[in-house]
Amino acid sequence: MKAAIRTKSVGTKVTEEEYARLESCASSEGLSISEWCRAVLLAESKGRRLSESEQLMLAEILALRTILLNLHFAVAREGTISADAMQAIIERADRDKNKKALERLGMKPDDPETES
Repeated sequence: MKAAIRTKSVGTKVTEEEYARLESCASSEGLSISEWCRAVLLAESKGRRLSESEQLMLAEILALRTILLNLHFAVAREGTISADAMQAIIERADRDKNKKALERLGMKPDDPETES
């Protein structure tokens, strides 16, 4: 399905401190600030936005799932796993957890469901 072309713009002014907070939220989810703002605005307009604690819980569960599945696969394949390999699995899970949570919630910015 071809994504709709975005032709309209929504903007607002924020302070340096507010911008830093928004930038931090976007970065923590692996998104640009405009992608993050779009996702939040569209989710809010549909009444689908979860609380921060709910998003955090889902992200942590998905990270734990990633770690567990990768650990099981590595042990089944090699019989053991090194500390460095385990640390790499944990770091990847932590890095991707917020983005995966948004995707699971159907809130990925380029998903047609989040576009109006």
